[in-house]
Amino acid sequence: MPVHALELVPDEAGRALVRAQWQALADAGLPSQLARPGVSDVPHATLVSGPELSQEALDVAIVRVGSLLPVTGRLSGLLLLGSTGSVTIARALELDDDVVRRVLALRVQVPDRRFPGWLPHVTLARRVPRADVPRALEALEAAPADEEIVLSELRRWDPERGRVTVVAQAR
Repeated sequence: MPVHALELVPDEAGRALVRAQWQALADAGLPSQLARPGVSDVPHATLVSGPELSQEALDVAIVRVGSLLPVTGRLSGLLLLGSTGSVTIARALELDDDVVRRVLALRVQVPDRRFPGWLPHVTLARRVPRADVPRALEALEAAPADEEIVLSELRRWDPERGRVTVVAQAR
């Protein structure tokens, strides 16, 4: 089933910061988001995803989250997500409590959301074999951590149309 999403996208400096980490993984011969050149595959933090997004959810996102843009956060420690033979590697995204409260208010508008709760993060690689995690950590060792990042766009991913739409952006 296709998964719709609302996402925060960093400004160009933030995108470059994340892409450098994607590149470090790719240079080490490891899975990386760099290998996903699709229209929806730019650095981002997913706020909510599910089989559909109502107009009400979109309106709440624009008012509660879009009105805050730009939002400054901090990319911090590495996260390993998953419990099968492979993991997703991501950077934790630290955000102000007000931003988190607003995102949680948005998430309740999507009753069939994919994941309970919200762990803000920016994905670096998916489907990394567990045996390759030490190499991935070594590849990312020189990558900037604990870096400020500015989130400047709120966008919607519509997989049925294969289209990304910016619904709010920093002025």
